Amino acid sequence: MTHHAFTLAGETLHALPSGALYWPAQALLCVSDLHFGKSERRVRRGGMALPPYEAQETLTRMQADLEGTRATTVVCLGDSFDDLRAGDGLPDDARLWIARLQAGRRWIWAEGNHDPGPVDLGGTHLSEVRLPPLFFRHIADPAASGEISGHYHPKTSLRTRAGTLSRPAFLIDTRRVILPAYGTYTGGLRSTDRVLDRLMEPDAIAVLTGQRALPVPMRH
Repeated sequence: MTHHAFTLAGETLHALPSGALYWPAQALLCVSDLHFGKSERRVRRGGMALPPYEAQETLTRMQADLEGTRATTVVCLGDSFDDLRAGDGLPDDARLWIARLQAGRRWIWAEGNHDPGPVDLGGTHLSEVRLPPLFFRHIADPAASGEISGHYHPKTSLRTRAGTLSRPAFLIDTRRVILPAYGTYTGGLRSTDRVLDRLMEPDAIAVLTGQRALPVPMRH
């Protein structure tokens, strides 16, 4: 088994090695922080260009996850685009690829703090997604329960015989899940950061992404 199965609000969820979350009962795949257009935005603002094909690499992983899970609903959990102009700057081949992935599926773009307004990419645009008993929003509400969020791009490190392994990671406790960034070339916040420490319960776990989903104590 390469994924990590767990329960939240009585529902079984799968943390996939790619950084996507799968809800089998709803045939729903959730990804967060795609940050399409990150390279173009950096160049536009006078920064260094990132390696090419960031959108293609992200979409390749998403296509594999959709084919592997056969999900019929997709929730993109905010910050799908890197800034207000990134949607317009998305290459034509990436836009066509997204359209192919959307075909025959319910596709929801949840609002994030980087996202533009409605873009011409199909799907539904919502501030948050309520599918009781679970709630999907971009930024965690400390008072919430049964919540799935993103925004912080959590990462965690693990010492191994070969050295220190640092990967994007899910953060999971009995009340919430915080997803890692799914997009290519996104930064991250250490799971030991005070902001995340305050949000997560004492026995929270981190699930590292990679070839397989690897659960470890968040505060190891």
